[in-house]
Amino acid sequence: MPKQKTHSGTKKRVKRTATGKLKVSHAARAHLKTNKNSNTIRNNRSANYVSKSDEKRIKHQISNVK
Repeated sequence: MPKQKTHSGTKKRVKRTATGKLKVSHAARAHLKTNKNSNTIRNNRSANYVSKSDEKRIKHQISNVK
């Protein structure tokens, strides 16, 4: 049986924390900030974690990443 490959796109976007949570970046953060509300920009600074329903699937995709 072949080895399980790590999903390249996912490993670039997701970091695993020390407690095992999956940390990701917020959407709509990079540019065009003049159109966005200041509350939206401020809320995007905080940490964003993968939801519980998606956690199993994404952990399987990056199973080989430490």
